[in-house]
Amino acid sequence: MSAGEAAPARTGLGVVPGLTVTAKAGLVLLLVLAMLHPDLGNMRDKAAGLRAVGYPLISFTIPVLWWALWRDRPFPWLADLLVTVTCFTDVLGNRLDLYDSVVWFDDWMHFMNTGLLTAAAVLLTMRRTSTLGAVLERSLAFGVTAALAWELAEYFAFLSTSVERNGAYADTLGDLSLGTLGAVLAGVAVHALWRRGHLLAEEPLRPSSPLRESLAA
Repeated sequence: MSAGEAAPARTGLGVVPGLTVTAKAGLVLLLVLAMLHPDLGNMRDKAAGLRAVGYPLISFTIPVLWWALWRDRPFPWLADLLVTVTCFTDVLGNRLDLYDSVVWFDDWMHFMNTGLLTAAAVLLTMRRTSTLGAVLERSLAFGVTAALAWELAEYFAFLSTSVERNGAYADTLGDLSLGTLGAVLAGVAVHALWRRGHLLAEEPLRPSSPLRESLAA
């Protein structure tokens, strides 16, 4: 390298791109198998069709947004992985029958996946100099909304006609509480990592419009 050449940027991504692509491929494969063999995927009467449509849309949302809004910047691999993992682990959990065989697995999924989605939202929309209070505000706004949206989708997709609907109220309150806790912990974790100089490779949306400037505040 000559003296006039700039040193290549260090992204610190490591294996993240490979894991992201693998998770997306695994998600598509599991969804195809679930559609062809619902009993094998343990998703009969669990809105397999809606998952087959919704999960690919969710897992490819960030690539579409990156292409449309900020493809002049490095691709946000970590945020994309966090979003994809939420879809992949749900389908994998059903495939392995963990929801029915492990009593706490559903609770863990609500806690973990809401946290992962919230972390992705914070990484994509906030400056690395944001205060902890601002990060927690964004985390709660996004995380609680995401948890509520999932509960509504779950109810109308299959719970309203399931024998489990009699205990749905208590279960919903528990899921919302776990999702909120996951969102808060995700915000605290991301902020703490920022303060320690980590997770700095991925940048938020460029504030080139009032909407983007508001998101990146």
